[in-house]
Amino acid sequence: MDDGEAVAELVTARLLSFGGRGVTGAVDASTLAYRHLAGLGAHAVPLLERVLEEATPAGRAYAATLLSELDEPAGRAAWERLAGEPGQVSYYRGCVHETLSLGEYARRNLRPGFTG
Repeated sequence: MDDGEAVAELVTARLLSFGGRGVTGAVDASTLAYRHLAGLGAHAVPLLERVLEEATPAGRAYAATLLSELDEPAGRAAWERLAGEPGQVSYYRGCVHETLSLGEYARRNLRPGFTG
């Protein structure tokens, strides 16, 4: 996967998952795209800004999460910007699935100690 493919995948992401899903541990293409951009380090920041502007709610959550890891103040600003967003996010954490608004997911990420 190259940088452009990773951005395109996150722009169209339909679910949010940072690891394997379900009993099989299936890894979604969006998770692989997130990992690719994470490997770019600070060079990913301009790409993440594009994802924040153009992506689905899940893609925007991926972008804000990675921004938080790369540049904490930029990540916090992204979460604050997303805190009022109504779009729905399908979120997987292992076998657990939850659907919530992007705004709620963002507000959770603004809480101290939250680990998505």
